Amino acid sequence: MVSMKKKIVVNSIIGLLFVGIVVWLVIGLSAGAKHNSQANQETSKTDEWQRIKQDKQITIGLDDTFVPMGFRDKDGKIVGFDVDLANAVFKTMGITVKWQPIDWSMKETELNTGNIDTIWNGYTKTAAREKQVAFSNTYHNATQVLVTLKKNNINSFSDMQDKVLGDQTASSGDESFNQHPKVLKQYVKDQKVVGYDTFDKAFNDLNAGRIDGLLIDEDYARYYVAHQTNPKNYTVTVGGFSVDETAVGFRKSDNQLRQAVNQTLSQFKKDGRMKHIENKWFSN
Repeated sequence: MVSMKKKIVVNSIIGLLFVGIVVWLVIGLSAGAKHNSQANQETSKTDEWQRIKQDKQITIGLDDTFVPMGFRDKDGKIVGFDVDLANAVFKTMGITVKWQPIDWSMKETELNTGNIDTIWNGYTKTAAREKQVAFSNTYHNATQVLVTLKKNNINSFSDMQDKVLGDQTASSGDESFNQHPKVLKQYVKDQKVVGYDTFDKAFNDLNAGRIDGLLIDEDYARYYVAHQTNPKNYTVTVGGFSVDETAVGFRKSDNQLRQAVNQTLSQFKKDGRMKHIENKWFSN
């Protein structure tokens, strides 16, 4: 009987020690997580404007296949409407732009981890994105359109009944497609879309007949079609999607940088420099 009591006591002590160790580990891990969280919060609160002015360089992320906003010309140089506009805006501040091609589906992550300083590439304001970034004032407007091959006689969104649609993954068009299912989603095959990482790949599949239509930003669509050997081979259809507001994306902590860009964009609108750049890229 005494032996049994001793075993019970020993087991109880071991059990208490085990519980104590577990509690100690949990408290330690929680404290560490709290410390890391606080450190990350402090980092996220840092306004990078002084660093950018001192370095005289800013890194802008873009999808370098997104014509005419930012893409590579035949010589591999990054060009486009947003490229000209951003370069001009920061030139007035004595700052050089470093253009950084990124995976568009990871754009907000690239921004908030500090790999880039802004997103400036036909970037549409949406409620979901506003939770992750701070936007500049709107500087351009466009809508989402459907591009099809003329030979397929698709002249309205409803003509996509049971047909295959493509778009760019994590694009504003992809978001609009899902948020407003009665505009286009209700018609397409299985009410699903084939996602592409870039629009040039999507156009390749459209031309090859692997998809029947492509949901895409109006600026890209009209520029692409206008620069084809035979633009009459395509149909661009405007449907019921609302007009998109295009803006620059910043980290929420970069208030001074955002204010500087807003002031310069406003000045460009007043003195005609914005219109001059628009005419270069959107008059075709």
